[in-house]
Amino acid sequence: MTGPLRVVISDDDDMIRDALREVLDEQPDIEVVGVGRDADDAITLAERHRPAVAVLDVRMPGGGGARAAREIAARCPGTAVLAFSAYSDHASMASLESAGAVEYLTKGVPNREIVAAVRRLGGR
Repeated sequence: MTGPLRVVISDDDDMIRDALREVLDEQPDIEVVGVGRDADDAITLAERHRPAVAVLDVRMPGGGGARAAREIAARCPGTAVLAFSAYSDHASMASLESAGAVEYLTKGVPNREIVAAVRRLGGR
């Protein structure tokens, strides 16, 4: 293992962003390198930091997680996308999957599941 697993988070809800950052930053092997509030932020941060994992809200300004996932997949092929949403309907999940999300978690899952998913996607 060489250095911490680098992660970018983008969600339009301040509380969710802060909670995700806190949960992930508590892990000695994970480093949150950027936090944004919309699809444009997610894309910019992914290009700048080249994280192993981008955690994206499904429904956020700027085209949502689907747009961000497509752009990140095209511009940063080494970054895995974890969709994180309050919505668990098939349409939301399918749109993110077709855009390149590798995994989909529903908000409210235990923190250990979030950490495990980030590690899995980051190859740890």
